[in-house]
Amino acid sequence: MTVPSNPDPDPRSTTGLEAGGSVPPGETPPAESGTSTGVGPHRRPTRGWAGGPLVILFIVVLFVALFFAVYGIVLATR
Repeated sequence: MTVPSNPDPDPRSTTGLEAGGSVPPGETPPAESGTSTGVGPHRRPTRGWAGGPLVILFIVVLFVALFFAVYGIVLATR
């Protein structure tokens, strides 16, 4: 059976630490850059529907309305 090990390193044997546990300048890695590939200025999202989906939706609604209008006329003439 293994004894669980402490995930924290022993500060007495860790290189680069000063007395009290602080890190001297130059021992830390450089900071990450603030930008990465593909990140640019904020662009407002466009508002509203695109033309294609709006036309398709209008055609579907028109066909449904025509179907029920013809169906109602057929039922009324019987």
